[in-house]
Amino acid sequence: MADVTSRFRRPEADARVTQAMARVPRERFLPADQVAWAAQDRPLPIGRGQTNSQPSTVATMLWLLDVQPGQRVLDVGAGSGWTTALLADLVGPAGEVIGVELEPDLVAPARRNLAATDQPWARIEPADPDRLGYAAAAPYDRILVSAMAVEIPSELSTQLDRVGVMVLPAGGRLVRVVRDVTGATVDRFGHYRFVPLR
Repeated sequence: MADVTSRFRRPEADARVTQAMARVPRERFLPADQVAWAAQDRPLPIGRGQTNSQPSTVATMLWLLDVQPGQRVLDVGAGSGWTTALLADLVGPAGEVIGVELEPDLVAPARRNLAATDQPWARIEPADPDRLGYAAAAPYDRILVSAMAVEIPSELSTQLDRVGVMVLPAGGRLVRVVRDVTGATVDRFGHYRFVPLR
């Protein structure tokens, strides 16, 4: 993992992600029959063919996303609500996090899981099956995508603020898109497997 993030990692960012993951433990976001495996570094099923991503991958994505307090963040593929809650911890009460989930049967459990963390500046919405993201509340400072795209989706790129960062798996790689006033840069890392982005 160190080689993947070495160009972007900062000790203070590492510490913030580590602390967030300690405050928002994975086991609270898993089905009862999966809790016993919460400490294992592997994806775990949460129903409807979806998974709760392995902790090391989540940590890498959060390090690359470089979320700051007070930012507005979109979490695409909220699943169990774990990443939405982690992002909420990182932005704090001055920020806002919107998670979207395509599987209707997962939305209510994810909302319950998130509500238990007492972070009212975060919420989970049902995803529109015909649109990616949540354009109604765009733009966002950060966008996290937890499903594999074929390529970087332009529909999500347009929801990113003029200065912002998006992290997503695309084409089998982990991708970091950084936009600033001069344009956008794209970096790709390693090889990853996720459920497909739909």
